[in-house]
Amino acid sequence: MRWEGGRRGGGVEDRRGMGGGTVAGGGLGIAVLALGLYFFFGVDPNTTTQIATQFGGAGEGEVQGQVGSPEDQAGRFVEVVGTNINDVWARQLQGYTPPTIVIYEQGTPTGCGYGQAAMGPFYCPQDQKVYLDLAFWRQMETQLGASGADFAKAYVIAHEVGHHVQTLTGSSQRVQQAQRAARSQEQANQYSVALELQADCYAGVWAKNAAAVSGGQVALEPGDLEEGMRTANAIGDDTLARRQGGHVSPENFTHGSSAQRVEWLRRGYDSGDPASCDTGV
Repeated sequence: MRWEGGRRGGGVEDRRGMGGGTVAGGGLGIAVLALGLYFFFGVDPNTTTQIATQFGGAGEGEVQGQVGSPEDQAGRFVEVVGTNINDVWARQLQGYTPPTIVIYEQGTPTGCGYGQAAMGPFYCPQDQKVYLDLAFWRQMETQLGASGADFAKAYVIAHEVGHHVQTLTGSSQRVQQAQRAARSQEQANQYSVALELQADCYAGVWAKNAAAVSGGQVALEPGDLEEGMRTANAIGDDTLARRQGGHVSPENFTHGSSAQRVEWLRRGYDSGDPASCDTGV
């Protein structure tokens, strides 16, 4: 993936090297976090809620890092890719406002409760920030069998920004309402799957348009899309369940099967149009 010459737009909050602090938000925020933190590791939402509550509480302050342009290579990658994703969505969505991308180590307070690296990357709608521990990229490759290619890493960021787009368009709020009205946990999970697959599709939409908005400075190269689909395949609910030695139970899926995740990432890329990402949310 080509990215070194891409535009740097700031908007990265660097909390690396900082200790945890008091958690902003409680109740509903923690519940939202719990529903969103299964993305890569398959952590049960109830377990996640317990962790968030244990480390969080409902305090008032939130740790703040430096917002700007990180100078290390990993930080620059996050900034360049994040800027490019935002440039794509600024063209696709009228009135688009970018999220802040927070990079941190091990754990950090969020508007949705206390976030930990073991929970994987996540988006918090309460403060409209994407949270990413950069050590996850290594874990993604060594523990989950995903790709270590740059595009696979960028796909992670684009998926989480996709959740921000869903918040701006109201899709996330509609799903939450539908889940509260669901007749069973299985039905509620189906809404969650639809939301996650749409975020995968949105990641594909970004990938298709990355070069056009950057004059080719940020662009996929041969083989990149395949590395992204390899990663999507590695993080399907069924594949994660098998890796953990558990039983594959489609009724418990919250993010979709490997085949579904690959399909919707590819669908977004093939069309380059958010309108193709209608998963029913």
